[in-house]
Amino acid sequence: MSLFSTGRAHGSFHGHDRLLSAHAPLTRPQLRECSGCGLFQIVPAMAPGLRSNCTRCGTTLRSTRVDPLNRHLALTFAAMVLFAVVWTGMLMKVSAVGIVRETILESGPRELVARGLWPIAIAVAFTTAYAPLAKFLATLYVLVGLKLRRPPPRIRDAFLVSRRLNTWCMLEVLLLGVFVAYTKLGDLVTIELGPAVYALGVLTVVWVWAEVSLDPHAVWEEIERRGLTHSAMPAEAPLAWKPGAIGCEGCGLVCVPAETEGLCPRCGSSMHERKPNSVSRTWALVLAAIVLYIPANVYPVLTVIQLGSGTPSTIMGGVEELLSSGMYPLAALVFFASILVPLFKLLGLGSMLWATQLGRAGVGAAGAAILIRERTVLYHIVAWIGRWSMVDIFMESLLGALVQFGRAVTIEPGVGALAFCAVVFITIFAAETFDPRLMWDAAGRNPHRAPAPRPGGATLAPSPSAPSPSAP
Repeated sequence: MSLFSTGRAHGSFHGHDRLLSAHAPLTRPQLRECSGCGLFQIVPAMAPGLRSNCTRCGTTLRSTRVDPLNRHLALTFAAMVLFAVVWTGMLMKVSAVGIVRETILESGPRELVARGLWPIAIAVAFTTAYAPLAKFLATLYVLVGLKLRRPPPRIRDAFLVSRRLNTWCMLEVLLLGVFVAYTKLGDLVTIELGPAVYALGVLTVVWVWAEVSLDPHAVWEEIERRGLTHSAMPAEAPLAWKPGAIGCEGCGLVCVPAETEGLCPRCGSSMHERKPNSVSRTWALVLAAIVLYIPANVYPVLTVIQLGSGTPSTIMGGVEELLSSGMYPLAALVFFASILVPLFKLLGLGSMLWATQLGRAGVGAAGAAILIRERTVLYHIVAWIGRWSMVDIFMESLLGALVQFGRAVTIEPGVGALAFCAVVFITIFAAETFDPRLMWDAAGRNPHRAPAPRPGGATLAPSPSAPSPSAP
């Protein structure tokens, strides 16, 4: 089947037929542009519990859920209650040489500010407090507002904010950092876990459950149904591609910017055929991360001072200490998250940038398509995995706040942690800046970007293809 011909890919339809027979509510067919490869496709009518993937690169176009708005609202409200416990309850109680210290999560950023490492304090507070809080409040504002007879203003903007904060909400990474800190403190002090730790564990499960249960497109459709869009929507959603049409990065709506003053009529986001200056901006961020990656691994990230003396420890030094203590799984975890993941992200982004600028993916049409598809999958992995490197920063923040017992034993974060935190944030920005569709454009796989001449002077314009829904 041609990638630009109308058709349906082969797939499993058993779950779809079963739900149809039960008269389950169906979504409307939608024209979508794949965010992974740029192929325009029709997402067919789907019953709850199905997933529609791109016919070319496999990127998920939509996952439908059963009662997505009410279920997500209930789970978000529960997460908000647990979040309050996490940030107000006691995290840990530690004792050494007769001194007892009780800490909350806020203590970590405060201790970092006291030691002059305020950039790390801002990063920790933003990813574990402010970003999750803003996301929860924005989500509640949207979902509760959609239930009111007179919804509050700017619901679409609030939902945009809540979706864009997903990358920066790192509660599950924080939980892993708490576990690593707890394990490392075992030989230094006596530890007692507080209610905030247990609440954080439950919160992580609830938050992941809430994200899995949400169908963002269902929210946008409800916003559209209630007439809360940025401007008037067309009477019927287009199901045929026409020149100049692009997909909105904010809500996925396909429209022609020239007809809408350059803004998405549904969410109000600025419309761009591709992310502006994607290659040059990503190269700049990758090179900056490479420069900072060296001091991040050379300079100490923390120092354990016992009886007035201590040896600074680098990231690799910390891994070696865990190995010498027999904590092999923990050593492997820290090595993977703090050393391999940043390196993997830099190499992955570099290879994708190189492939984009080279303009070809390999030898032969079939081999080229496979290589570009693999690089698209690599992009999604790089965009997801980078946040887990923050586990080392969260651990050091907790250790610095917990272990302050004067000359007996003290842990001080080092300047290497500042460089490492910068590497993590810069690589996350680099992944967000890169546009994987450019790899397919450069290999000539998107004719609508550069229409190919046909005999007689006409041009070959693409028509959408229809991916098949399948049970997730």
